[in-house]
Amino acid sequence: MRTCSRSNTRTTRRIRRTVKIGSSSKVGLATVIFLSMSENIYGIMAEFDTPTQLVDAAVKVRDAGYTKTDGFSPFPLHDIDEALGIKRSVLPYLILTGGITGLLTALGLVYFVHVIDYPIIVGGRGHFSLPAFIPPMFELTILFAAFTAVFGMLFLNGLPSPYHPVFNIPRFALASREKFFLLIESSDPLYDYEKVRAFMDSLSPQEVFDVPE
Repeated sequence: MRTCSRSNTRTTRRIRRTVKIGSSSKVGLATVIFLSMSENIYGIMAEFDTPTQLVDAAVKVRDAGYTKTDGFSPFPLHDIDEALGIKRSVLPYLILTGGITGLLTALGLVYFVHVIDYPIIVGGRGHFSLPAFIPPMFELTILFAAFTAVFGMLFLNGLPSPYHPVFNIPRFALASREKFFLLIESSDPLYDYEKVRAFMDSLSPQEVFDVPE
């Protein structure tokens, strides 16, 4: 699942509160409007009961043009990457590059040791006997590829991440057990609080949350 800069979005909510004034037969109504109740919003997240609902909602989000999105599920969903419009990872190409780098490193190392630095004839073979050097070349190829896979995965996924705003939502704990969540981040180019909130409500979720920073 990707990495981008977060922008703080100021949202202003209007809360209309009706207050009863007086205890006599004439009851006055006063509407108190609280403005400028602003908070930094990381995004808006919707909760769903089934994986099918999550995938269907993700398709609608993608078709609406939103790109800074994420989905959360208790188990892998094979359709969610395509539904969210997530492109193929570059990790396989990084691993291939790491493996080739390890191969060339081993080749250069054995050539330097046996041809340049300490040339010795062993068993009647030449200084650079390639079949004898296959084991170290193989080992360094695997070693470099494995390190590239591990550290490349951590980097591309933004890990380790000791804090993430979605954990500010108490019900998000259910994402590891039985619930499914879909997030639109405030850094999305099309983000508008009122429009995104209304759009998420139209997806028929169980609940919609404002995710604070």
